[in-house]
Order: sequence, then structure tokens, then C-alpha cells
Amino acid sequence: MTNRFLILIGFLVGLMGCGNDKPPLDNPSQGSIIVAADESFQPLVTQLTEAYAGINPNTHFKVVFKPEQEAINMMLQDSARIVFTTRELKPNERAVLDQRKIKGATEKIATDGVALIINKANTDSLITMAELQRIFSGQIKQWGQLSGANQHSPITLVFDNNNSSNLEFVLKTFNIKDVTGLRIFTTHSNREVIDFVRKNPSALGFIGVNWISDSDEPLSVELARDLRVMGVSGKVNPTKRDDYFQPFQEDLGMQRYPLRRPVYILSRETHPGLGGGLINYIARDAGSLIIHKLGLWPRIPYDRVINLTK
Repeated sequence: MTNRFLILIGFLVGLMGCGNDKPPLDNPSQGSIIVAADESFQPLVTQLTEAYAGINPNTHFKVVFKPEQEAINMMLQDSARIVFTTRELKPNERAVLDQRKIKGATEKIATDGVALIINKANTDSLITMAELQRIFSGQIKQWGQLSGANQHSPITLVFDNNNSSNLEFVLKTFNIKDVTGLRIFTTHSNREVIDFVRKNPSALGFIGVNWISDSDEPLSVELARDLRVMGVSGKVNPTKRDDYFQPFQEDLGMQRYPLRRPVYILSRETHPGLGGGLINYIARDAGSLIIHKLGLWPRIPYDRVINLTK
């Protein structure tokens, strides 16, 4: 009788197990999720996710780099848990999560800048926002039309992708609706923009600054070789070199560089999971040190406690 009872219990437990084939939920110290990110943030996102996985060995991030809109769509379609982006969700995108009763989360983690890069042979490394406005409105087409120019070839504007955050940000900044009359060349990545500019003295490239701002990273140093990063002035008629600023840390943090932009993490997570763990690490923990190391301005500086003893 006892044996029959035990067999019956085992059979019932087996049936219950068969109906529960869902994988266990991830948590901040265990599990695997997909992360989508705009390609301009590849160095930043790679270092942040690798650092988190390094201190939490039971976690894994599959990072997918896409143009910004495609990365956001991945998150909305539940193909990615979180996404690194330069903007918050638009009302129609927010509605997608609302329809599924997903509250989601938006966390600003840093201030970034779009860097303007030119070939080292081009010594005209200063430009104003007014001049950029005239370039994107088609009024300026030649380098020789800029003050201090040492060449007179056509200006080729180089971006990483037709749908990239770099291009969208610049067009929005200068309120440009139609680019059909502009000399624009698109590649497939920020790295390819760098390679194109290095080979073409007439090119003006637009990249995420984290690609070239980490002086401790050999790849970053190599990519910055044979390039100039332009100084940009918000003044219409700047009178001195100090009126121009580059997209590096202090000028981003002090809001002096005109082409600065926020960095957000957008999440669709519905439980205290691995995505939330990564966000907390970046926004409120040592992750801000990595942001700082990469030359960006972290939203919340990492507090360093120093004990002095006699």
C-alpha cells in the first residue's frame, strides 16, 4: 500500500512538472538577457556589460548593435530587455508598452557628445554652429567657404547609417527636413566613418565621442590616430580659441560643447531582473567610473571614500 501511495505521489509531481516548462526568471546576479544599443555607443555598452558580467559570473548579456530606431523597436517587440539610446520613448512608442500593461523604466546615465572629425591634412579644425547650420541648409558646400580653410574641395558629410542616432540628432539640432541636396555619405558603423575620414581630406565625419575618448584603450588610441577633432563654438562671431569646445568630459559636463546629448537606458522589465541590476550598477554604482573613464559625463558621479590617517 505504501509503495502504491509513493508511486501515485511521484506520478502527480511529474504531471505538475510537465506543465511548468517556463525557464526560471533571471535576477540581478543570475540569468541571460538581450541588450540592444545604438551602434554609436558600442565601446561604452561593451565595457559596461563586460564589467558587470565580470563581477557576476552567472550573468550573460547578448548585446546587439543596431541603428537607434531599430534598437528601440527590438525592445518594444520584446526582442530585447533593455536598450541604450539618446532619447526617451515617443508617445506612440510608449503606447506599445501601455497596451501590454508594461510600466517600463527610463534612466538617464550620462551626457555624450557627437564628435566632428576631419582628416589630419585638413588644418581647419574650428567651426561654429552657425556655419554648421549653413552647411546643412546647403548654403555652404566648399571647405573654402569657411574661415581659416586650407582647402577648397567640396565638403562630404559622413555618417554611420541612414537611421543612426548621430544623423537624427544633427538633423534635429539644425531643423533639417530634406537632405536630398546635401553631399552625404553613409557607411555601416562609426568605425567605418573613422576609416573614411582618415583616407579622405575633404570629409567631415560625425561619430559618438566614446569611440575615440578612452586614452587607456588601445583601440580608441588607434582609431584617433591621424584625425583631428573639431572645436565647435556656439557664438556667431567667436573672437578667440577659447570660444571653441571639443566633446570631451569637462566641456560636456559643464554644458559648453554645443553638440551634446543624453544617454538613456530604456527598459521593459516587469520583474526585479538582470536588466534592473545592470541599470543600478551603471547609474548608482561603480559603472559610473567606466562612463567617466570613457570620457563621458556620468549623471551620478561615483563617490570615492578616502580615509586619511596620521
